[in-house]
Amino acid sequence: MERGETRPPDKRRRRRRIILSVVAVLLIIILVAVVLGLTVGQNTRTLKTTFTERCEEFKGYDCEKLWGVFERAYVGLDPCEVPMEAYDPLMAAVPFKPECNRKIFWSKTKDVVHDFTEKRDCFYTVEETLLGSALNGLTWCGKEGSSETFTTGCPGWTDCANNTVRSFWNRVSAAFADGACGDVTVMLNGSIATPFHPASVFASIEVKRFNFPRVKRLNVVLVTQENFVTNCTNASLKDLQKELDQGMTYDCKEVSEAQIQDCSSNPEMPCGACW
Repeated sequence: MERGETRPPDKRRRRRRIILSVVAVLLIIILVAVVLGLTVGQNTRTLKTTFTERCEEFKGYDCEKLWGVFERAYVGLDPCEVPMEAYDPLMAAVPFKPECNRKIFWSKTKDVVHDFTEKRDCFYTVEETLLGSALNGLTWCGKEGSSETFTTGCPGWTDCANNTVRSFWNRVSAAFADGACGDVTVMLNGSIATPFHPASVFASIEVKRFNFPRVKRLNVVLVTQENFVTNCTNASLKDLQKELDQGMTYDCKEVSEAQIQDCSSNPEMPCGACW
């Protein structure tokens, strides 16, 4: 361009549009980063709030400290590489006290058993302990290289064996079973072909911790409906008996869901009479 000449207007407009486009893209990138950061932070705060509020329903615990112990089990780790043992410090911080004749286990009967334990105080499940209650129904995980807790984008229960949530429930279920003594009860589903399924938490984790003479008796309540397909002679229940220590007593009763519901609604009926 010779001295005294001016740049054509269309070239100036193109240059202005390019600059504005670059600025717009940068602003969008910054905005997305801020939103993602706020979302992650909000998710962490929401999970922590839920954990803390549920924890505080149990008196005598430092829930803020327990949250820190809980986070250290998985934060910064690959969410598929969190073994059961990662939660050992959390179990040590909230140890399960041995309690005889009151612990009830379940497999594929979650709604029935919790409806019963909510109405009657003769039995309780792992979900009604501090740790089980604080994390029941929640999802969480960490990511490699991150100090955040995430509640989305986490692996599902069957996506990998050592995922964050599955390892927690395996570990807390093991601790719960370790504290069982005397008579132990389990509700199994009589409407499925394999009520004692080898892949279930009860079969793979809990029943293996029932050691005689600490646990003297296992009572199986096989919950049936009108279309039930299983009874106490089921082959999988024979497998269950083989898992028990020698000397442990085994009993199985087929009990309709309607009978359990009627009994749970009648506080004057002894729990033992429900089945």
